[in-house]
Amino acid sequence: MSLILAIFLGVVILVLAVTAIYHKNTKVAIIATGAVGLFASVLYLLLAAPDVALTEASIGSGLSTIIFFYVLNKIRHSND
Repeated sequence: MSLILAIFLGVVILVLAVTAIYHKNTKVAIIATGAVGLFASVLYLLLAAPDVALTEASIGSGLSTIIFFYVLNKIRHSND
């Protein structure tokens, strides 16, 4: 069961990564990038690495996504 879940998470991570790279809308790409980090943290937890999972969830998906949206907001306001 855990092997099937790991394969499923790997496929979801690959699909989200391709979405983040090739999508035209910047907000969708940022959300896809954050989702990659979130699913990666679940995969790390499944692979018995809770310290890496916690770091990936907090920094990889949480803080990075917030910083991306903050910078996007600053860029859009500077063009006005």
